[in-house]
Amino acid sequence: MNKPTRGFTLLELLVALAVFSIMAVAAYGGLRNVLYTRAAVEEQNRRLAAVQLAVYRLEQDIEQAVPRGIRDEYGEPQGALLGGALADDRLTLTRTGWDNPLGQPRANLQRVAYRLRDGRLWRRYWLVLDRGGLIEPRETLLLDRVREFKTRFLDQDDWRDDWPPSSSSDDSKPDPDRLPRAVEISLTLEDWGEITRLLPLPG
Repeated sequence: MNKPTRGFTLLELLVALAVFSIMAVAAYGGLRNVLYTRAAVEEQNRRLAAVQLAVYRLEQDIEQAVPRGIRDEYGEPQGALLGGALADDRLTLTRTGWDNPLGQPRANLQRVAYRLRDGRLWRRYWLVLDRGGLIEPRETLLLDRVREFKTRFLDQDDWRDDWPPSSSSDDSKPDPDRLPRAVEISLTLEDWGEITRLLPLPG
């Protein structure tokens, strides 16, 4: 005579379900933490790439600055390099090395400016140097979450907050196209604090 098959009791089923539920919750929590960590790492990588690109563009423009002033839309002369805390464009300069892959009939010089607006750093550039009329610049967003963008200029052995200098030591008329020896840029980010670079100019 065969023994009757013994099934699971209700208590055993409840215990098994409870153990399974605990294991499922633990596995889900671990998977969620892994996904959150991965997303945070990817976001930090994207942020790092954006900061590096912004600093690279600043370095590239400053290190290729040339002593070539321009005339603005009103025909007024503007120095080769302008900067200061009170200016809308914290840094404006003429640079060389403007790529021309399409072979357009234009110079390889470019007028660029950097402006901080609503926590965003913009790079502005004009298609011509001497404008001769109202020409709107084109803008590229370089970086967001920027609290402050500051510049300083090394003139011989002295640091200045504004450029060009208002006067020279020998009381002669200052050269508006004279370049500083170096430019110090400082970016204060909401998440990473202050980043400072000291960039020498050509010559």
